[in-house]
Formats: sequence, structure tokens, C-alpha cells
Amino acid sequence: MSRRRLIGAGAGVAVAAVLAACSRGTGAGTEAGGQAPTTGGAPPTGDRPVTTETAGGQASPTTLAPTPECADADDLTVAQTEGPYFTPNSPAKTNLYADVNSGARLVVTGAVLTTSCQPVGRALVDMWQADGDGTYDNSGYRLRGHAFTDAQGRYRFETVVPGLYPGRTRHIHVKVQAPNGPVLTTQLYFPGDARNASDGIYNRALEMTMSDTPAGRQGEYDFVVRT
Repeated sequence: MSRRRLIGAGAGVAVAAVLAACSRGTGAGTEAGGQAPTTGGAPPTGDRPVTTETAGGQASPTTLAPTPECADADDLTVAQTEGPYFTPNSPAKTNLYADVNSGARLVVTGAVLTTSCQPVGRALVDMWQADGDGTYDNSGYRLRGHAFTDAQGRYRFETVVPGLYPGRTRHIHVKVQAPNGPVLTTQLYFPGDARNASDGIYNRALEMTMSDTPAGRQGEYDFVVRT
């Protein structure tokens, strides 16, 4: 896997530019339903401290805003099976947590990017999953919803950690589509889950970056799609 990050930093009369490389893996999928547009969500959190050198030779800390991850042109996000539980025409809804009265709270954030690292505004992100007990709602839209990314390509969903059911590890289903682009159908996974090793669909490249916050768990994943 390769990852490309472009970081610019300056202090006094010195300007430093750093280029490093690194990415997730990737692909394309089938078709997703959509309704009225909604705004994706808040920007990724957490700034990165970077040390730069001033004109006098002193080390000076400079705080940089997070930059999105992106992939090389042949590193699209891995496509995966839709599975048997997809329901088209999901509602415009990002607060899936409100659909249930139990389960560990989880916020999923990230960005939708092109293969040249550009954010994709108004990309459709459609998400569906099992509840904390491993059960899907196949007659309604509980824990099912979609949103459109903001101008910076960002999305945000509030949901619960999905439960386990026979044959599968914990996962979240997603469809992502740039405006007028092909639909990517894939799944997101949790690093370190004991069931990952025995799940025949699981792909490590689709693991979210997880963290714990006072409000619950947070997962982050950037999708790289064709436009």
C-alpha cells in the first residue's frame, strides 16, 4: 500500500514542504439509492504538531491542520460484495444512533477523494449495518441512511458498533458515488477484532482507524473513487 500526503509549513522566513507517501486499498461497485441532499459532516479532528527551523536556527513548533490521505491512480478503494441485506432508497439521515436504544456509540468520519487526491464534493455516501445484536432491519430503515459530502469531500455518520452474527466479523456496508461517477460498494472493518481472521470477506485494507473519545468510539476512513 502507498500513501501520499502533501504538507506545507512555514515559520519566519523559512518555508518547508514535505512530501510523504501512504494509502488504503480499493475498487468499484453497483448502484445506490438516494434522496434529498444533506451535508456530510464535520472536518476530521486533531491537528499535527510539526517542528520547523526558524531563521535563527531555533526549532519552532508549527501546528498543521490534518491533510486527507489519498492513493496512487491504481489504488482505488477495494470493492466488496453488497451482501443480501441492502435496501435501496435509504433516507437522508446521518444520525443512525437515534434509530436504536442500545449499543455502543460510534462516529464514522472521513473523506471521499479522487485518485489525484482532490476532495469530491457532493459525493453520495450510503451506509447500512446490523445493530448491536447483529440484526439487520430488512423491513424498514433502522440503521440505514445516506448523506452527501461537503465541499471538502468530508462525511460523518453517528451510529453504533455492529454486533456479530454467524459467519461474519463486525462490519459496516457502504456505497460511495462521486457525482455522475460509478458506484463503489464496499465494507468497513474494525482492527483487532477476533473474528477478522475467520471471515472470508474481510480485507485489512478496509479497516477503519479507530480511537476512543469521551462520547464513544470513533472510526475514520477515506474512500478513493473514480469520478
